[in-house]
Amino acid sequence: MHATSARLGLGLAAVGRPAYITTARDSDLGDPAERSVDAMRERAHKLLDEAWALGIRYIDAARSYGLAEEFLGTWLAAHPGRREHLTVGSKWGYAYVGAWRMDAAEHERKEHSVAMFDRQWPETLEALGSAPDFYLIHSVTPESTALGDAVLLARLRGLRDEGVRIGLSTSGPHQAEVIRAALAVEESPFSVVQSTWNLLEPSVAPALQDAHDAGWIVVVKEALANGELARAESGSHLEALASGMPSDVFALGAALAQPWADIVLSGATTLAHLRRGASARPVATAGELATDPVDYWRRRSERPWR
Repeated sequence: MHATSARLGLGLAAVGRPAYITTARDSDLGDPAERSVDAMRERAHKLLDEAWALGIRYIDAARSYGLAEEFLGTWLAAHPGRREHLTVGSKWGYAYVGAWRMDAAEHERKEHSVAMFDRQWPETLEALGSAPDFYLIHSVTPESTALGDAVLLARLRGLRDEGVRIGLSTSGPHQAEVIRAALAVEESPFSVVQSTWNLLEPSVAPALQDAHDAGWIVVVKEALANGELARAESGSHLEALASGMPSDVFALGAALAQPWADIVLSGATTLAHLRRGASARPVATAGELATDPVDYWRRRSERPWR
């Protein structure tokens, strides 16, 4: 197994539901009318098979990723003996409400309450068939009440004491603020963080270094900026920086080069994407593509579900 493959993870956000905010979904997944549950389950299983063959041993899911946990759970059940060699992470705090419709008015709903945790933890156990190794609060922002909810924190400490690593994922222009607030929680249950870092939005890096230094496991998500970095336009600055390397491989390599990054997620939807990602090697960059975080997250929020 190559060391890079061991640090690469497969994220199931884009293959657990028919619609998502990544680019080029029609060319990658085909006609939206043909994205049935069975078709997406088959795609997810093929990706999981390939990830296993490539030496990828971290799999990321969430309650809000449609049927991603169920797809992973059925794959694990079909391959006895693999679970013990994998690290499985999942997240709670969002519910999938898209009803498997491309044109749903709402695809996911956020709630960081004790009631939501109490409802979703058993759902995760049932879908996966066993407890995940990591269980994260999904998309904590400064507006979230989770870090100040004493009852919820006690629940999370209890789960930690049962052997599950507790963490949080972050989104938005204030990711660093959230991470530092989580690091400062008294008797903190947290030891994992999953954050967006990419060549366009690297602002969270110093806080992720702090988390790494505190002994937390750091997982990078959206290294390809939901597809913005997947393909370089001819003559673009991205193409020049990649120096002949495929831009998706270059962007993943930039994430792998960060000294605080323990795991970098591939959000591959095709076997070709996954294989290219597994070929990535750490690449030093100087931040030439960084944009204003507020503008980046505004543009992300305006992305259509495809």
